[in-house]
Amino acid sequence: MTRRKGELKKWQIDEGWPYQVALRADLTIGKTYDAAREFCEGLSLAPMGHSFFVEGVWFNVWCFAEEEDAEKFQARYGGEFMEPEDRPKRGGMKRKSKQRMGT
Repeated sequence: MTRRKGELKKWQIDEGWPYQVALRADLTIGKTYDAAREFCEGLSLAPMGHSFFVEGVWFNVWCFAEEEDAEKFQARYGGEFMEPEDRPKRGGMKRKSKQRMGT
């Protein structure tokens, strides 16, 4: 996977913004996404987050530097607090899919 020059890596986001909320992606699309971003103005939201796919559902991970900010976001939009090390790994998802297919 290539990265754009200057783009943060996942480990940098995890270190700088360790308070993370996983939220189903379909809950923040379109105008709802815009409203969530606006809500986060003035909060310690990372410039970019993560996403992952589990059991047919996409999740976006909203990452914050301050625990209080993550709590405010979670209280408003729901989702689950998660530790960066608990986020599913990209390669792991492929292996699970292969196991279900019997290969």
